[in-house]
Amino acid sequence: MAYDEGLADRIRDHLLIVPGVTEKKMFGGLAFMVGGNMAVGPVREILMVRVGPDDYEAALQEDEARELTFTGRPMRGMVEIDVAALEDDAVLADWIDRGVAFASSLPPK
Repeated sequence: MAYDEGLADRIRDHLLIVPGVTEKKMFGGLAFMVGGNMAVGPVREILMVRVGPDDYEAALQEDEARELTFTGRPMRGMVEIDVAALEDDAVLADWIDRGVAFASSLPPK
C-alpha cells in the first residue's frame, strides 16, 4: 500500500483518546474512521481530510490545503494536505481534529 507509514503512526498517536476509531484500507491508502465515518488518512504523498461541505471552502483558504483530486476529479467536502506541511505536529493535529469533528457529527454506521 502506498502511504507514509510514519504519518499513519503519528495519526494513530493523536487518535488514541478518540473513542470509536478504526482503520480501513481505502483509496490506495489508509483511512481512519470515527463511528464508521471516514475522518482522515494518509494516501500516497498527502493527507486526506474530510472536512464536510460546510467547511470545504474555508479549508481551501488554508495555505497547505487543496482540492482532493487523486480520483481524477475534485471530491467536495474533502481536502488534501501535502505531507511537507505536516512536519509541524500542531498543523497535523489541527487537520486531524477537523476530520474527526466532521466524522463525529455524522450518524454512526
